[in-house]
Amino acid sequence: MRRAGIVALLVIAGAAGVTAWVVSSQPDWYQRIRYPLRYEAIVTAHARNYDLPPALLAAVIYTESRFDASAQSPAGAVGLMQLLPETARGIAVRTGGHRFVVGDLVDPEINIRYGAWYLRHLLDRYDDVATALAAYHAGQGNVDAWRRRGSEIEFPETRSYVRRVLEAEEVYATVYGAELGTA
Repeated sequence: MRRAGIVALLVIAGAAGVTAWVVSSQPDWYQRIRYPLRYEAIVTAHARNYDLPPALLAAVIYTESRFDASAQSPAGAVGLMQLLPETARGIAVRTGGHRFVVGDLVDPEINIRYGAWYLRHLLDRYDDVATALAAYHAGQGNVDAWRRRGSEIEFPETRSYVRRVLEAEEVYATVYGAELGTA
């Protein structure tokens, strides 16, 4: 009976929005298995170059691809940060690239550099991290339309995405602080 009470308490706590406590109460070794970190040098370098919290950049990569450099989505997004080729082509032009090819997106250095630039662009454009993350996931056009209507994030999958990135950011900041230069 006591175990059932604890499970019920966790379910109630989760429904009350205390899930971040449950996530962060796991031991570091468990969090490192659940939330791997790869390409630390590239992540920290581009976080510094684009004035991003390294834990946020790592959390976006984790949520998008689980650090799989060859990941491809059904929508055509490619690489660690799941960039659409047309978005990446635009970033390449804006950052001085002249010979972009889609195959570049499986290169971790290029993909993280382009994704970090894009995330910085969105953070500069929108007033908060959650809105920037929503735009990263659902597109700027959707976010702009929602804002014109005075609504919050309208897509349930985008709300879930934003929540998952923010939870992962907390884990990366706490568990990988030394590796990401935030400790």
